[in-house]
Amino acid sequence: MKVHLLALICIAVLCTTLWLGLWPFHAPKNDVSWLANQNGLLLGKNATLFNSRSLQTTSPEDSPEVSVEIWLLPRRIWDSGTFLAFYHSGSRSQFTLRQSQTDLLVQTETQNESPTQKGFYVDDLFRPRRPVFITVTSSQQGTCIYLDGVLAKTAPHFPLSAKTLTGRLIVGDSAWQTDSWQGRILGLAIYHQQLTPKDVLQNYTAWKEKGQPEITEQEHNVALYLFDEHTGSVVHDKCGAGVDLYLPPRYQVIDKIALQPFWTEFSMTRSYWSAALKNIVGFIPFGFCFYAYLSALRLKRAGLITVALGTAVSLTIEVLQAFLPTRDSGTTDIITNTIGTWIGAALYSWLAPILTRFLPWMVLSSSLRGDRRRSIISW
Repeated sequence: MKVHLLALICIAVLCTTLWLGLWPFHAPKNDVSWLANQNGLLLGKNATLFNSRSLQTTSPEDSPEVSVEIWLLPRRIWDSGTFLAFYHSGSRSQFTLRQSQTDLLVQTETQNESPTQKGFYVDDLFRPRRPVFITVTSSQQGTCIYLDGVLAKTAPHFPLSAKTLTGRLIVGDSAWQTDSWQGRILGLAIYHQQLTPKDVLQNYTAWKEKGQPEITEQEHNVALYLFDEHTGSVVHDKCGAGVDLYLPPRYQVIDKIALQPFWTEFSMTRSYWSAALKNIVGFIPFGFCFYAYLSALRLKRAGLITVALGTAVSLTIEVLQAFLPTRDSGTTDIITNTIGTWIGAALYSWLAPILTRFLPWMVLSSSLRGDRRRSIISW
């Protein structure tokens, strides 16, 4: 009966671990809604919209002159998420504009045999409860970032090309893994031409006063979204190219990655280390309880078996997460979960004499009873 009780505890711990790793078990509703009192969309926790067909260039693909304007209001300045991405499935690359708390991250990524990331930050771009109008322009001299019509930063060693702003256009999220952004999208325009500082200021003023830029034929505008439909599941392209944005009924991630390599997941950010710590702590009960049960069965190498079970359960969760749009499937979690299992088993091995004294109903193997000096490696 005592061994059976330990078995029931292990089953409960396993079910809880699977529930925490896989919830929600389905694709949730796409949390996008139209604003009632102004043009724009409100993006919630799991939200995305993307174009109905690939955005094409009207200039040579290697042309360095491109521009993008986006008017938005973050839900909170301490959040992070990608609010605009241009994705190329053939080259497995994307260009993203990402809120990183109060900073803007401008980045290009590839996910081929040799994954790479390049980018730069614009500090303190976002302010509490204030819409921001961001303009990105590029030329042979590099990339310029404007905030509300005023130059905020120049990146001379980060040139773009006309091809960069083509392909799948994703608003409010990123390709590969979920990176939802929360807030209001009020306007978006894409040009395959560099906007001059005068153009940038004039367009900002026009957006603020009229709700849209004053575009001339010389500006090579390839997409314009005013978000003035106020209903339906389509955001129409007003420039005439017909590349509309679509609001899917269910949240989804384009080309979701399964088991992303840990070296591409790694980053020196608070969110990364916080998630790693949660994964370690989350599997400590698994290692503790399963090692207690296997020790009660007097199995040889119970510790190694426990760690192997923790790794197997973690691998199962990560494989299944590849089919769940709200969860990230990566190998970092397998490593951290395995470490958590090992810590849990080591903790039980160390506390076994105390548990024997104060919990006499606990069934322990003779190899653990009263032996604190036992090396964990000898499991």
